[in-house]
Amino acid sequence: MESTAYLTGQILLAMPGIGDPRFERAVIAMCAHDAQGALGIGIGEVIAGLTFHELLGQFDIDPGNVADAPVHAGGPVEPRRGFVLHSTDWAGQDTIDVAGRWGLSGSIDVLRAIAEQRGPSRWLVALGYAGWGEGQLDGEMTRHGWFNIAGDAAMLFDVDTHARWESCFRRSGIDPRLLANDAGNA
Repeated sequence: MESTAYLTGQILLAMPGIGDPRFERAVIAMCAHDAQGALGIGIGEVIAGLTFHELLGQFDIDPGNVADAPVHAGGPVEPRRGFVLHSTDWAGQDTIDVAGRWGLSGSIDVLRAIAEQRGPSRWLVALGYAGWGEGQLDGEMTRHGWFNIAGDAAMLFDVDTHARWESCFRRSGIDPRLLANDAGNA
């Protein structure tokens, strides 16, 4: 039986020329990956014109004194479904621990907790997710298109959204300016 390296808790980066415009320069925080499939949240792009305070307003939640923040484009699947990636110092009923590196919550309780300043100390909000069926991501990882690095909270919460793609490659010792758009054949 062939062993599969699962990517939960990793950061998945789209290589130049991936061939799918939805994932051009994508940075995806992988939250689940097993034999049944994979799920990640895009953290490399924000949704223009939508902020956290506006999102809270859609749920009649008073933002109180919490800082406003952009909302990330989490992925092409279910773009109206919300997720919060957050520090591990808070957990709600539906929170999934992602390899001890960050939490993933998808219910309204995390939004209320953040607004009331009793939630996680660090967080980012996204709409939608990137999903792969059984074996799909495993197959994609064997071809040109994706690169993965170890994930950590600093990449999620300390690096500016628009700098994440380049920063992740640089952290791996790769100058992204030198990446080719096409794969070669030998």
